[in-house]
Parts: sequence; C-alpha cells; structure tokens
Amino acid sequence: MLAQEVKGNDDQFKWLDALNSTHNGILVVNAQGTVLLYNQAAHRIFRNENPHPVGRHLSQVRPEAWVDIREILRTGKPQVGVRIELPQATIIANRNPIIKDGEIIGVISVFQDISDYEAIISQLRGYQELYRELEAVFESSFDGLFVVNGEGNTVRLNSAYERISGLGRDKIVGRHVSELVRDKIIDRSVTMQVRKRRAPVTIMQKIQGDRNMMVTGTPVFDEDGEINLVVINVRDLTVLNQLKASLEETRKLESLYHQSLTEQINLDHALERMVIRSEAMKNVLLKAVKAANVDNSMLLCGESGVGKSMLARIIHEMSRRRIKPFVKINCGAIPESLMESELFGYEAGAFTGALPQGKAGLFETADQGTIFLDEVAELTPAMQVKLLEVMDENRFTRIGATRPKTVDVRLIAATNRDLKAMMEKGSFREDLYYRLNVISIDIPPLRARREDIPALARQIVQNHCEQHNLNKKLSPEVMDALAKYAYPGNIRELKNLLESMMVMSEGESITLADAPGELLDGSRSPRDSLSGETGFKQAVREFELNLIQSAVSRYGSVADAAQALGVHPATFWRKLAAKKNLPAK
Repeated sequence: MLAQEVKGNDDQFKWLDALNSTHNGILVVNAQGTVLLYNQAAHRIFRNENPHPVGRHLSQVRPEAWVDIREILRTGKPQVGVRIELPQATIIANRNPIIKDGEIIGVISVFQDISDYEAIISQLRGYQELYRELEAVFESSFDGLFVVNGEGNTVRLNSAYERISGLGRDKIVGRHVSELVRDKIIDRSVTMQVRKRRAPVTIMQKIQGDRNMMVTGTPVFDEDGEINLVVINVRDLTVLNQLKASLEETRKLESLYHQSLTEQINLDHALERMVIRSEAMKNVLLKAVKAANVDNSMLLCGESGVGKSMLARIIHEMSRRRIKPFVKINCGAIPESLMESELFGYEAGAFTGALPQGKAGLFETADQGTIFLDEVAELTPAMQVKLLEVMDENRFTRIGATRPKTVDVRLIAATNRDLKAMMEKGSFREDLYYRLNVISIDIPPLRARREDIPALARQIVQNHCEQHNLNKKLSPEVMDALAKYAYPGNIRELKNLLESMMVMSEGESITLADAPGELLDGSRSPRDSLSGETGFKQAVREFELNLIQSAVSRYGSVADAAQALGVHPATFWRKLAAKKNLPAK
C-alpha cells in the first residue's frame, strides 16, 4: 500500500505531510478500489466517520462515491465539479484517473466542503436582495434624496432630486458640498450645519437661484460616534406653493359659488314673501340678501310705510341668527320715562312700581338674535349714549344693577327722517350715526316704483278676500287710478285704501264709485286739474289741500300730519279750513 511504501523515505514523508496539511480532502484508490490515501482534511470533512480507511475497499469507506469511482476506473473519464449532498456536509469533488504507461492504475479525488461557502453565498444573496429593495425605495421616493459622506462629498442622489433640481448625477456625485455652494448651484449647505450641530437640521434652500426647497439633513453615526453619512431629504416648495395657491383659489371659488347659491336661494325666498316687480326694489332686496350674511349693524332708510319692518325681518330670517329671537322696538311708541327700563330691564325694587322679581329688557330678550330699532331717530340723547355703549362693548347694565350683562345681538335700525340733518343740528349723535350706518339700504317710496303697485294691489285684495271669505276684484279704472296716486303713506296707505274700498263696495267689482276722494283727487294729473277757467294759483291750492288731507288720513291727527309735512300747526289748520271756500267741482 502507498502509505506503507513511503515510510522508508524522508522525502516521501514530507510529501505525505504536505497532503495532510492541505485544506481540501484527498482520496486515492488503486485499480481495485482499495483506499491508498485518505488525508486529514478528508477525516475532518466527514467528521472522522472511518478512523482507519486506508487499506479498506472504497465501497466500505465511502459507499456513495464508489459507483462514480468505479465508472472512472472503467472509462478513464474524469468527473469535475461533482456535487455530493451528505447529512454532515455538501461536497464539491474533482475526480481524475491516475494513468501510468497508458494504463489506469487508480483514481484521485480532491473534494471540498462548501457548506460554509453556501451559507455565505445565501447571506450575500440576501444582502443583494436587500440592496435591490433599498435601491428601489431610494429611487421611488417622491422627495429628493441626497447622501453625503462624513467628509462632505456627495455619495449619491435619487431620480427625484434630479427632477426637482434639474441637475444630473454627473454634475453632483463626487463633489464636495462647499464646491456646490461656491459654484452657486445651491445657496447654502445643510450638511455643514448638521456636522456642526451633530443633529438633524431643516433649512430653506435655493437651487440654481430660482427653486425654493425645504431640505432636512439627518446625520448617520458610525460605531465610534462619528458622522458617517448625512442623508438629506429635499422637498420642492415651488410645487407645494403652486398647489397651495391652487387649493386656495379652489376654496375661494367654492366659497363664492356657495355664497352665490345661498344668496340666490335667499333672494328667491324673499321674492316669494315680498311682491316686487321694479328693478329698484330688486336691487334693494339683493343688498339685503348680501347684508344678511354678516353681523354688521344696518340702517334702513325710507318713508313711513315703505316696508322697513318687513325687510328687517327678512334679513333676520336669511341670517345665521334665524333660529334666535327677532325683537322689534318702535322707539317712537315707548314713552321716554319707560324707554330705558323697556330696552335694558331693571332689578327687583329698582324703582316704585317695579316688579318684585325684576324684568329682562328687550336687548336681553334678543340675545343671540336680532334687535330691530324702528324710528331710531326718536331716541333721546341719553338713550343714544346708552345704545352706543351697548354697540361698542356688547354689554349693558340693568336699572338698579351693579354688574353689567353681556349680550350678542345684531342691530338693525330704521328711520324715515334725515339723520344727517339731525346730526348737523346736534339732535342725533355723530358717533352713533356712523356706528349704525355700517350698511345702509334706502328703500324707495311706492311712487318711485310704480311697477310694483298693480301686483301689490292684487296681492292685498287676494289676502283680504281669503281672510274674510270674499270674492272681490279691482276694475281697470280703479287699477289705473291706483297706479297714478302719489301714496304719501306708501304701502301702508295702499293697503288701507284697498281695504276701505273692499268694505264699502256693494258688488264683486270695485269701481271708482267705491274709491275715497283722496284717491280720485290724487290720481288726477295736473292737466286734468286745469280747465279753461282754472288758473295756476287755484291748481296749486288744490294740490296743497289734497296733500294736507292725505297727511291727516295717514297720520290720524293734525299735529302729527303738520310735523310730518314740516308745517306749523296753525298754518296747517288755516290751509285745511280754506278747503271749504273752494268752488264746487
């Protein structure tokens, strides 16, 4: 045997030691399959399963290899890279025949345990897969990513950064961040601040002078606590600002559409309640719809009877306070001595005759809602001061109380008088006027919107008939007279005239025979009043007397009518008495 034959030679001993020292396993068999050499690496690889393999047949030592070795002995064909799976190892073997003088005298097999290598390869494949995943995440980020090493040199960047900055990798990667600042590619470096603070830093950065970016640099530390990398997240604020502006514009349009739709709905509802045909009143109503959306004070101006109270209630019902109280106060109808207690209330025992439990005022009752001050010009100077305090501070003090009460009311005031003229005369406070006159709406008199008269007349007749189970209609002559009349009392006078005619009429049709004298006189044109015998002075006298008679009918007393027309009561009486001296018509 080979192992026995080499014992006598020192060189051969050295050769055997060399084979035992190799990391690979070596197995040599002769032509009969007897094991001649089985080195130490072979013992190690096979876990020393056969302590004394030399001299034994291979089929007894390594039965799994004998089939292939026998084939090599028969054919002389080598086997390279043969993989052998064993419970204790995975082996790769190269097997070659040993040929001498053209004859196969044995086989040498050199093999290696690759179990550790396969584990390393598997781990390497895992690292490769992880790298591919991280690379995919890095590249698919919508935000730009920019990586700098501990020395400040650019290591890598993703496609999003190229898109955001407009810079290619070839111009950035490998360059120091200080060079990028020097060449004005970026206006300042977040990397330098991260290295200085050793903590995440966020700054605003400009790239190429025109792109606004928000960049956040985050340090990555090594095992020694030194900054190994700085990972920079870049977000394009140019796009975000555009999106923000677009969103704000969309919201503005949405708000505008919503407001327009709400105003149109409110306008339609208001038109259902108010009979309006004239453009002048449609404009008034449109202003009211817009004013209903805010809480500012309002001043409604117009002659008595034009519908200021109805408009104030409609504004309240279109506002956000619609489910809260609407409190109307006629400032001209409350005695001066009771005005403060009515408006602001009093505590128990505040004065003689006060209720034992005290009383809440109308402002307190209107809390969270709307308070309507009709005929606000009739307030005394003292009450004007009190009202101004409530409007400025949203609080008041009951009579007899020591602590103020806070209220949240929207104030709508109305007047048929010229507040500016009163203000100039000192009878109305200037500061209160401007406080009330934040939003002002002038309601035109009925004579200035005659298109509304026929529709109003039909509506009034219809409502009266429904209330009293009547069937009355206006004749064309009466409708024509109504359209020509001046209506000093406006809608209130129109309603009174129509109700009077419906009560006095005998049949279903209301004719001129049912019309009162002021309607007939007031509906005549100046041309109708002038005959061949009628002069200018006579026509003027008739016009004055008709106006005086209408004022008395409207206001109910000579004193009130004289005050409304701005005529001294004595003069008013004299002109009224002169009516008896007119020639018969």
